[in-house]
Amino acid sequence: MSEGDSLAWARTENERGSLLMDLGDAEDGTPFLEESVRALRNALRGYSREATPLPWATTHNNLGVALFRLGLRETGTDRFHEAVAAYENALLERTRDRVPLDWAMTQYNLGLALREIGERERRPEALREAVAANRAALLEYSRERLPEDWAAVQNSLGNALVSLARYETASVHLEAAAAAYRNVLLEHTRGSAPADWATAQRNLGLALWTLGAIVPGTAHLEDSVTAFRNALLEYTRESHPSDWATTEYNLAMALTTLAARERSTLRYREAIYTFENALLEFTPEGAPRESRTILTQLTAARHALADLEET
Repeated sequence: MSEGDSLAWARTENERGSLLMDLGDAEDGTPFLEESVRALRNALRGYSREATPLPWATTHNNLGVALFRLGLRETGTDRFHEAVAAYENALLERTRDRVPLDWAMTQYNLGLALREIGERERRPEALREAVAANRAALLEYSRERLPEDWAAVQNSLGNALVSLARYETASVHLEAAAAAYRNVLLEHTRGSAPADWATAQRNLGLALWTLGAIVPGTAHLEDSVTAFRNALLEYTRESHPSDWATTEYNLAMALTTLAARERSTLRYREAIYTFENALLEFTPEGAPRESRTILTQLTAARHALADLEET
């Protein structure tokens, strides 16, 4: 095969891999994504770093995305490790000086894969690397220049920080996560992107509730309650039953923590009512694990209320 034929074949395989990736997103299984990975690896047999550095790097980035999406549908972390290797190859040529926006895109992609590794393997060092990759992406993805991309990276950064807070300096990471989610809300408004706005509100609520549980006072807990209630403006039982029930449970947990901090019978009653709401969707028959968890928390809230009323 001549050099020209080899490059044409590589371009075709790269395009085919991207198309198969899109088809894979529309299916529940993995055949299209697996074929996408094969096509992109084929493309890399036609591209070389020496002769075609940027197409070679772009194909590595695309391969990383396909592997990442495949990993989300599989158990284990092998695909994510392969994705990280592909992104690191891409960054050898996709440098910030040379192609700043492509560099930022690959840093963002790298952060997503590293977070999956950190969460699944319980490796805080991978989560620290995920935070660093997202912060690197934000050096080029500014709100003024690329508002949607900026918001996506802020969301990814918040998620990585929340995960890292399980292992170290929780309050610092949770405060930074809350700031990242508030940044998301600057772009994902209720009017322009209601579902994304609700998701960001719930993420903010979770970060603030976790932070409020470990620091003195009630301000963070009160803000978490507000965030969960905001999310429920869009997560209705009729339109998003599972998200509605999950957020009702999150709200009930925040109210319970706030009730204990304030010694408030009213907060406990609100929490009990909200736990009962969550059980309307998370039934023992349809969601036994979730139902058991909620019933345990509901029973604890009822006992706490009874004890407080006796004092």
